[in-house]
Amino acid sequence: MDSVQGIQKTIPIAGTRMSTPRIYAAVIGALKPSLSDGAIHLDIGAGRGELIKELGGVCKVTSYACDFHVERFDASIPCEQVNLNTERLPYADRQFDIVTCSEVIEHLENYRGLLREAFRVSKIGATVVFTTPNVLNMRSRVRYFFAGFANLFGPLPVRNDKLYSTDGHITPIPFFYLAHALLDAGFDDVKLRIDKAQRTSVVLATLFWPIIAIGRFRFMRRERKRFGTITARHECRSFPLPRQPPSHQGMGLCYLHGRRPTVLRP
Repeated sequence: MDSVQGIQKTIPIAGTRMSTPRIYAAVIGALKPSLSDGAIHLDIGAGRGELIKELGGVCKVTSYACDFHVERFDASIPCEQVNLNTERLPYADRQFDIVTCSEVIEHLENYRGLLREAFRVSKIGATVVFTTPNVLNMRSRVRYFFAGFANLFGPLPVRNDKLYSTDGHITPIPFFYLAHALLDAGFDDVKLRIDKAQRTSVVLATLFWPIIAIGRFRFMRRERKRFGTITARHECRSFPLPRQPPSHQGMGLCYLHGRRPTVLRP
């Protein structure tokens, strides 16, 4: 079974810094049960190659890298240039033991296509890790209520290449839709992790939790009884609705332990 595990964060990405040490540590922590010397690793959207360097300091893996902005890559291995919105990954089927994709999918128009490609190039039994901002933390929910934009997202330039820069967040992805896309791509046993709990969100969760609990109860009852969109099969087969505490901020780090060549859950 493939495992995709989602870490969650609220740390902005600025300049050429594609991710943060805290996120890298969370990714490597999720990978540790699967790490072994000689493993073949692919980093999708490798940025400057910082995650590859960090991972190489923990375990003797053979890493590959791909990104659109190859001019930023600064590691000792080649970086293949690929447009992650429109092109297939330039690798063979079932080639990698480990696949990472840190703070990338929120920059894409077609993140579901990339998830399918990640499944294609990962071996049976591989571990795949994606990270993305958690738009369900309480700070993000309050910001959306007042401004209409989730945390780390905002108005976008029109017909401007900055839309596709390392700072251009164009696709907020709640955990439910990330988990759905992963399972639909063929992964199994989707798990969620966070990199930290945000103090502001903890305070807001304390204030608003009774309202959230009542609202969630009414929502779940309506979806089950009136629309039939939530069934026992959905709830018991590792296909969770976003139940992570709303105080958590985040990167949806979904890592799939193992993988199967067929879609087991819709």
